[in-house]
Amino acid sequence: MSIAYLNGQFLPIEEAKVPALDRGFLFGDGVYEVVPVYAGKLFRFKQHIERLENSLRSIRLPLEQTLQNWADICHQLIKSNRLDNATIYLQITRGAYPERNHDFPSNPTPTIFAMISPLPEIQPQPSKEDLQGISAITAEDIRWQRCDIKAITLLANCLLKQQALECGANDTILVRNGVALEATSSNLFMVRDGVIITPPLSEHLLSGVTRDFVLWLAEQHGILTEQRSVPEHELLQADEIWLTSSTKEIRPVTRLNDVIIGDGTAGPVWRQMYDHYQQLKAQLYRGEIDSNSEGEIAL
Repeated sequence: MSIAYLNGQFLPIEEAKVPALDRGFLFGDGVYEVVPVYAGKLFRFKQHIERLENSLRSIRLPLEQTLQNWADICHQLIKSNRLDNATIYLQITRGAYPERNHDFPSNPTPTIFAMISPLPEIQPQPSKEDLQGISAITAEDIRWQRCDIKAITLLANCLLKQQALECGANDTILVRNGVALEATSSNLFMVRDGVIITPPLSEHLLSGVTRDFVLWLAEQHGILTEQRSVPEHELLQADEIWLTSSTKEIRPVTRLNDVIIGDGTAGPVWRQMYDHYQQLKAQLYRGEIDSNSEGEIAL
């Protein structure tokens, strides 16, 4: 039975309950974060919490939680569930109040929830499924204007993901005014002539912690990177396309709108980046690194 955290208590997840009048349930009024855990260590934890705090500020929800407070919750979840490799989901809503009202409460009492899910063990070599990659479609971005906030209001994302599934694909790459932005729950990369390219940060896409890490990792290994707009039509000319997130890490897209990308398998730059990513994780497993010049990696 999985142990979760809810408003100061660690308890079986089946017993974790929130009131029907919680604003997260009624309005989707809340934000969330997902933190990977490798070998019992919180991966890029500081960056994840900084993004969570940015989301909280953006929705004007004050919360008196320090980095250490969050770390204590996460480490207790790891210990209570006896998991070394996992993802921790953190969610904060504006809380529950006596009546349904669109106005923000003057003195909010947030609901804080966290749960943990297992991750597979490290894979030094990519699997057959990794090398085959996934398929994607493109579709018009129907989400709101503040996609830089990691909000729990994900209905548009779910509709766009379902659109891909109903087309026999795995995910949807979102397009706004002819420009590709990101997928339904991951950032977007493409490779052209050996250069890794990703759309620049804006209010229309999430500042991915894994996105930033992939850029840093590429630069550490002398692979050229570029942040610029990616027209939708250029994706079909790409040598490689990837999606990145804390749970996907780096996932190759080998078919887009029924067009084969590259030779139809994970490309050579992806293979390099996969190796670098897994090697760094292996160093964490062996306790050889905790941080680097770019900032905290693990806590």
